[in-house]
Amino acid sequence: MLEVVLSFLILTGAVFTFIGSLGLARLRDFYTRLHGPTKATTLGVGSLLIASALFFGTRGEGVSLHEVLVTLFLFITAPVSAHLLAKAALHLGLRSLAPVPEEPAVPPDGNPEAHPGHKQH
Repeated sequence: MLEVVLSFLILTGAVFTFIGSLGLARLRDFYTRLHGPTKATTLGVGSLLIASALFFGTRGEGVSLHEVLVTLFLFITAPVSAHLLAKAALHLGLRSLAPVPEEPAVPPDGNPEAHPGHKQH
């Protein structure tokens, strides 16, 4: 049963890592390129590290502190670094290739009278 779980985690990790790498190479602008690797590879590398921790933890050596620390470090630093890169790109005025969404007909709170500058369609 352990081999099935480990195989599933390794294959899942490999697929997510490949998708993130492919997104980095194939997506069109900076913001979408940033999204692919930070989401997909975090899940991919996380799955591989969890598989490694399970494998070595069941071999009588106990849970490896290295895999646990690397996993925690990855899950904490990847979103923070992606956020900082996106903020720097916004600060530098880097434009996205995605179209700007139109303003909604009704404000999010559903009360158009509370927002005097809001356009009514």
